[in-house]
Amino acid sequence: MSKIKSLTYLIKNKRELIPSTVFGYFARSKISHCVSDKAYLKMQYRANVGKKLNLKKPRTFNEKLQWLKLYNRNPIFTSMVDKYEVREFVSQRIGEEYLIPLIGVWDNANDIDFNTLPQQFVLKCNHDSGSVIICKNKETIDKNAIVEKLNAKLKRDMFYWSREWPYKDIKRKIVCEEYMQDRQFEVLNVYKILNFNNGEQIIQVIQNDKTPDESIDYFDPQWNRLEMRQNFPNSKTPLTKPETLDLMLELGKKLSQGFPFLRTDFYEINGRVYFSEFTFFSDAGMGKFYPDNWDDELGNRIVLPEPSR
Repeated sequence: MSKIKSLTYLIKNKRELIPSTVFGYFARSKISHCVSDKAYLKMQYRANVGKKLNLKKPRTFNEKLQWLKLYNRNPIFTSMVDKYEVREFVSQRIGEEYLIPLIGVWDNANDIDFNTLPQQFVLKCNHDSGSVIICKNKETIDKNAIVEKLNAKLKRDMFYWSREWPYKDIKRKIVCEEYMQDRQFEVLNVYKILNFNNGEQIIQVIQNDKTPDESIDYFDPQWNRLEMRQNFPNSKTPLTKPETLDLMLELGKKLSQGFPFLRTDFYEINGRVYFSEFTFFSDAGMGKFYPDNWDDELGNRIVLPEPSR
């Protein structure tokens, strides 16, 4: 059943229509591609955040991220969100010792020679999220299924869903990195540093990433837990301050220098810091805050530049 037919079915059968769900059907249709970025973001913002998007005088965190999508377009952003090309940027700014070792890169999954790969490795596309394949034992994997999945992911266009334009012109590839295992955690914690150009920082910690037990907590730089929530529940147990927190904060400032807002994601693995990825538009600027005042509080920390277009 097509997206439009599915939506028509729900309407005819008087099913409850959540605005974000309705917009989701529209966004996944080719029709949405014809809508201008500005008009599209206004519709998506209303559907997801439940408020009118103010682009003339953006005030909140989420509003300012939408403004930055439209009016702050630096060509370097594309290479910074490219999971392959970003390695050069990170290496130059903070050093290659913070990069997870690279095993290989290909334009097509059919070109991967699994015989040359180690027993454990991680495969992912350079232009999206959700394509990560973690191999802990090469003897147990379905190679054909992996190739099929990766080639399908290569066709996915990340730009149209939330008009995050840096993804639009990425030359799509498949990257293979070393499998990294921590002594303490089976699933690596992700430490995401929100860097604001007024000099302030907030730490977002994801535990049990991409599992049913996923939780997200927020901390200030002194590791005081903040009463804040977005897409996932807070953890039920206290989280120990990572050994390398001060280093991650320092690296976040170096990497984000010169940008209005940049989220710098890291792993702490066996006492060492490793870079994960950059995000210019955290949660696409569409994640509701609980309590709501955090949207205003974080928005105050972003000083918008002059429009670049």
